[in-house]
Amino acid sequence: MTQKTLKVAVATPLSETLCALIESLVPEIELLRDQSLLPPMRHPADFAGDPNFKRTPEEEARFDALLCEADVLYGIPDVDPQRLARIVKANPKLRWVHVMAAGGGGQVKAAGLSGEAMERVMFTTSAGVHGAPLAEYAVFGVLAGAKQLPRIMAQQRDHHWGDRWLMGQISEQQVLILGLGGIGREVARRLSLLDMHVLGVSRQQRLVPHVDEIIAPSELRDGVRRADAIVIALPGTEATEGLIDAELLAEMKPGVTLVNVGRGTVIDEVALIQALQSNHIGLAVLDVTASEPLENTSPLWDMPNVLLTPHTAALSESEDRLIAEFFADNARRYLNGEALRNRVDTVEFY
Repeated sequence: MTQKTLKVAVATPLSETLCALIESLVPEIELLRDQSLLPPMRHPADFAGDPNFKRTPEEEARFDALLCEADVLYGIPDVDPQRLARIVKANPKLRWVHVMAAGGGGQVKAAGLSGEAMERVMFTTSAGVHGAPLAEYAVFGVLAGAKQLPRIMAQQRDHHWGDRWLMGQISEQQVLILGLGGIGREVARRLSLLDMHVLGVSRQQRLVPHVDEIIAPSELRDGVRRADAIVIALPGTEATEGLIDAELLAEMKPGVTLVNVGRGTVIDEVALIQALQSNHIGLAVLDVTASEPLENTSPLWDMPNVLLTPHTAALSESEDRLIAEFFADNARRYLNGEALRNRVDTVEFY
């Protein structure tokens, strides 16, 4: 079955330029928006917008009315799962919500929607849009570990020339990638171009481009023993929470580089800190932490073998446009009665 028109409410900040882009790519879309009801963005991909932005009660009512007129929501209103739940309940016409985040399944889960709502409304994420910048960050992390970036920075800071030392050559090393979705596959592609031997963990024992060996989850311990670097690109689900625990960390090769571009909850942070304090983990490059923002009292802030960034590795000037183009492609699929890309698994919510 096909649909001739599609009413899409812009529920998250989106420039008029990108609104026009979506309309040009899919003329059948009627894009409902009122820019005065959306918070200004402070930087690209700032989908929550300026926290100082406030609507009057009359503006809140207008915003709700606009959202309740739509077949589709572009974004979760105010990035607020509870507001999403209210709109899903108030708008029986709603059939699809596109979530900006690659890992937006967690936001859908937090909405606590009823079984009827989950049957009626499809949810998609922007997974894959962030693959290139996150893969680039992962390559940076692997290289930082091999070249001992913290040591370089410390010696330069202290004006200490010191003795020469052997730097790791990633072309002679192995990397283990946990999570072979869009991000993990792009990490594999880029590291393979640097002649690194790539191991990947997957429940499906199928060949993956640029991955030299596929390891079953049951063989994970053997995989971490072999790896000189480990890149985590896993979503945050009940199945992945605390996957990297004290026992698995102990199995890792001494001096291993650990890069996390997935979700912070995948790592047992207390166990990680202990492994870093003993220098069993050579370097942890973390764009994500278990709780964000990271507490000021966390030892991770001051550890010499840790590089921290505030969940910013995916951010790029092109992100908003790429998400808009991805949504337009899915909208075309929706109108043609085809399967949507990146549908949220409503059992594991990823």
